Amino acid sequence: MKKRVVILEAEGGADKWIDGHRRDTMPIANALKEKGFDAEVLYFRDEWSDEIFNYVSDSSDAVIVRINPGNLPNGEAKLFDMLRQLHDSDVQVMTHPNTMMRFGAKDALSKLADTDLVTDDTYAYYDYEEFKKSFPKSISFGTRVLKQNRGSTGDGIWRVEIVDNKVDAYEAGDTLPLDTVIKCTEAVDNHVEYTSLGKFIKFCKQYIEGDNGMLVDMRFMPRIVEGEIRILMVANEPIFAVHKKPVQEKDAFSATIASGAEYTYYKPEEYPELVDKFVNAIPLISEKLGKIKNTPIIWTGDFMLDTDEDGNDTFVLGEMNCSCVGFFSHLDMGIQEKVADEVIKRIKEKQVS
Repeated sequence: MKKRVVILEAEGGADKWIDGHRRDTMPIANALKEKGFDAEVLYFRDEWSDEIFNYVSDSSDAVIVRINPGNLPNGEAKLFDMLRQLHDSDVQVMTHPNTMMRFGAKDALSKLADTDLVTDDTYAYYDYEEFKKSFPKSISFGTRVLKQNRGSTGDGIWRVEIVDNKVDAYEAGDTLPLDTVIKCTEAVDNHVEYTSLGKFIKFCKQYIEGDNGMLVDMRFMPRIVEGEIRILMVANEPIFAVHKKPVQEKDAFSATIASGAEYTYYKPEEYPELVDKFVNAIPLISEKLGKIKNTPIIWTGDFMLDTDEDGNDTFVLGEMNCSCVGFFSHLDMGIQEKVADEVIKRIKEKQVS
């Protein structure tokens, strides 16, 4: 064991503090040092990938990825290739790109549609023709939410509802005509557009085409106006819950900070039913998403309130995130130490295996 960890960052981006790093990067590095491990932060560039690979594989037990993919000018392909090579060379990669993609992709929801985490009418479209054929029927059952795979902070997430006065002529399960008038609200800023179903379907073609393109189609949860509950996890341990309440304006349903949502933080024990449900489901989630051995090092699950047939509150999973979840506003909770403990634990387990 080399007792050394490299933390990777991207250069620049809105997530950086005055020292050029994410605010939670150096706290992680310092926590590792306090526990007897050396830690170094490196910036990743595509043209440096070979040098970084050689340096990390020769010097370190593990690499922690703290890169927002949006901060890489050429995307994440080169980064992911290098991380896979590091994994194959016996370096612990936290989090492995395959795990990032499976937990963070929007179609994780459709893969969990046969569990009690997600409604069973949650679908993923990977082919434009299939979307064009199926969505006019899906929307007949009521308001839907479409989520693109590549977006963030609400970009490409649309609430779609029928406002056409001719809709009473159709029943749930019918295929609605393409000239049906719909109202579309985008989560990025809650702006509203009115258009025809056919025009909107053509507009969404951009989300399905290209690398990793697809759309998730799920039922709209009206109680989103009461807010989402985000559970932040370090591996399999819940750290805190965040109540994200959308701005109380007409048509608003987005729970992102950029759209004006209000965030309130709670201890996990203040949401015992939801936290227990999520933690107990981790083995099933890992199995459904590809028999994943290790969960992401830092990740979240976002839940929306729903009501069951008996009138009781239930929670529906709306999204998981793991590419670069931040926690700098709660460093006083010692999250960086829990991250360091998990990193060291995984390094030691690999040494034994």
